[in-house]
This record gives sequence, C-alpha cells and structure tokens, in this order.
Amino acid sequence: MTDEPWMRGLHTDTGYLLHRIGLRAGSLFNSALEQHGLRLRHYALLRYLATAEGVRQREISDRLGYDPSAVVGLVDDLQRLGLAERRPDPGDRRNRIVVLTRAGRDLLRDSDHDAARVTEQLLEPLGEEERRQLQRLLLRVAGLDPA
Repeated sequence: MTDEPWMRGLHTDTGYLLHRIGLRAGSLFNSALEQHGLRLRHYALLRYLATAEGVRQREISDRLGYDPSAVVGLVDDLQRLGLAERRPDPGDRRNRIVVLTRAGRDLLRDSDHDAARVTEQLLEPLGEEERRQLQRLLLRVAGLDPA
C-alpha cells in the first residue's frame, strides 16, 4: 500500500507526516489517560498547574494556547474529579485562581508513567541519540529552542 503513487507523495510531505504522527501520538496518549477519566488536554493542564501555585484561567488559556471557553470546561472536569479547584485570588478577590489538589498531584505522577510508556512506544524505532536529536529538532521547529 505504501508503494501506491498517492501514498509516496504524502510520505514526502513533512507537514503531512508530522500531522500523522501527531494524530497517532494523541490517540495513544488519550487511550492511556482514559483509565484516569482524562484526555491529553487535561494532562497538559495538570502538568501546567503542577508548575504554578495557582493561575487564572486566562493565563492557562494563553500559556497552553487553548480557547478560553475550552479551559473553563477542562477546569470544570478536573474540579469534578477532585484534581483541581478554583480558589479566590489572594491578590485580587474579584478573581479566581486554579490550583492542583493533592489528588491531582498523585494522579499526575501516575499519568506521567503512562506518558513515558506511550513515548517509548512512539519512539521505539529510534536509538537514544536519534531520540535526543529528534527532540532538539522538534523544539526548533516549534520555536521553543532555548539556544
């Protein structure tokens, strides 16, 4: 099937390959996270909350690149699961911040193991140096290269 002309053309298109890999990675991650009642977007939000003492939903939207209305739903989901909660902002009582709960930290630790397993599955065909090189290249392409 990969020898068909239309498929060979797609396989020479880097953007298409990145898209396919993204779809596969998202599907694998979502399947692994499903056992926790989460999806990849929830995991990204938990991961971000773990680095902050509490953040406004607007900041979450800006940092993760999610639509503000989607963030409201994601935080609602996490709050319903007891993984995050909204609290009054100590700096401005008119606002609320989102914080990770103890249960959220525990689940994040467990889901980190799932994420590592999925990453290992995705990168199985590559050796260690190839994996490091791929990571460096992806950071550059994404505009996240610190160098």
